[in-house]
Amino acid sequence: MDNRPGPGCLTGLIKLFFLDKIYHWLQATIGFKRGGCLGCGCGTILLILFIILLISILTGTNWFEFGF
Repeated sequence: MDNRPGPGCLTGLIKLFFLDKIYHWLQATIGFKRGGCLGCGCGTILLILFIILLISILTGTNWFEFGF
């Protein structure tokens, strides 16, 4: 059993930095700034997806780990 605490502060900051860069690139490519994909549909989907990822990084939640 691994009793270490979650990843350190630097790891979280690096994840947030990359999340920000990927989000801005995707928004410029297929999101709100592009105007494609039926208007703002892709931009809204990306926004919701990245809010979920942001909460996951900040709280340290692993949404794909199932256990009883």
